[in-house]
Amino acid sequence: MQQAERVEVATYEKPKKGNYHSGDSYFYIETEEHFLVALSDGLGSGEVAKESSQTVIDVIRRNVHRPLDDMLEQCNAALFGNELRGCVLGILRLDFKTRQFSYVSVGNISIVMISADGNKRRNIPIHGYLSGVPRKTKVHYGDLEKDALFFMFSDGVSERQLTKEFYSFRSMETTVAWFTEQQKEYMDDDTTLIAMKFLG
Repeated sequence: MQQAERVEVATYEKPKKGNYHSGDSYFYIETEEHFLVALSDGLGSGEVAKESSQTVIDVIRRNVHRPLDDMLEQCNAALFGNELRGCVLGILRLDFKTRQFSYVSVGNISIVMISADGNKRRNIPIHGYLSGVPRKTKVHYGDLEKDALFFMFSDGVSERQLTKEFYSFRSMETTVAWFTEQQKEYMDDDTTLIAMKFLG
């Protein structure tokens, strides 16, 4: 768990049963202006999937200040004309100056937002995956409130596991510790969960 100045973050990651490498890759950074987090899941599993997911995360690392739709377009372009299998991707930004959050998601990366008063909002991702083929995207926006919670996870996480108890924890470290206790030793798919709290 990392305690940053304005965003508290805790993460959980586990590879699919039988694999040493997870096909998921993620990255987050906090700057003076914003907090940015991205999670990518490469198609397939193991090292081949990891190569695809890491390719787009590397693009995001180099472009953290760009608009999300431009960032996604560059990620997609990075997969064009090579032997990578493609990936799904979710990107979330918390803008400290405008007090807004924004996100974009292609494929089955889920982003759930919980307001300070407990209202839940779930993203509706664009179907499909990034493979280098040009595609339309839509960036979604919302107001950023103090103590808002954000959860980003790959398809190894079943939303049926995420009960009201899971969403009610106010400490991200406790949230991820509870989630870890619910998991089997090895999962049927690569599993990544990123839990975040905006401290204001």
